[in-house]
Amino acid sequence: MTTFEGSYLGALDKISPQAVMECKVCWTPYDPAEGDDSRQIDAGTPFTALPEDWSCPTCSAPAAQFMVLEDPGAEAMITARRIEEITARLVDDFNEVWHSKMRDVPLVNKALRVEAVGFRPHDGMILGVLIAPWFMNLILLPDGTEWSLETGAKEHIDFPSGTYEFIHNTRPQIGGYKACSLFSPMGDFTRHKDAVEVAQAVMQALFQEEHRAETDRAADIRAAREEALAVEAEAQAKSEAGTQGPEEQPVPILTDSPTRRAVLTAGLAGDRRETAE
Repeated sequence: MTTFEGSYLGALDKISPQAVMECKVCWTPYDPAEGDDSRQIDAGTPFTALPEDWSCPTCSAPAAQFMVLEDPGAEAMITARRIEEITARLVDDFNEVWHSKMRDVPLVNKALRVEAVGFRPHDGMILGVLIAPWFMNLILLPDGTEWSLETGAKEHIDFPSGTYEFIHNTRPQIGGYKACSLFSPMGDFTRHKDAVEVAQAVMQALFQEEHRAETDRAADIRAAREEALAVEAEAQAKSEAGTQGPEEQPVPILTDSPTRRAVLTAGLAGDRRETAE
């Protein structure tokens, strides 16, 4: 594997595929956008993907003698690592719920596991989909300062495809977060792979303006609220009976109406089920 000196102590995970490197012996640059004709290195080849025997085309210094000249992709890598760290805590939090509270609850789908899908920066927050054996939710996390939220409070948030209702909640490892239910329970899915594909489709559809007319229907919103209230009442009754704690409710957030769910998932859950069967 190609290594280098003079920047980040040679840590390859600190540079992006766009990093432009410079020979510290003769100052010859290696630009991945151009490659290296002298060694038949194609344009688009990152410095980290160069052959182990590659050397400076001007002075023949080894790749280890190169240092970072500029790296347009460095900020994106830093952001990606920060999001990975935050979502790892989110997954750990809900894995704890799964193993301690939910594993023996009848409605869970044991073909699934807890996974964070498609998390990305969004309006100063971090947005993605969280899959668990008992729900699939859109999740908003703070990107920086922690949120102090009132558990159970509702908030409507606009996206290109429409306005969605999120509920506020708090978990020990991640603190305050906001969530909007997509599926609960998760009986529509026979394979974890199918749930991941639906989550990925949701993250695309959420930002497609052509869905706004359908997701903004007042009737859909009213129907969703009525269903959410019924779900909350049932969850509260179970909580009071000692079945589950208030933070580990199987349907923690608003359950969308069939119309909105069909818009966001394009019917993918049903299609995957039929294929699997």
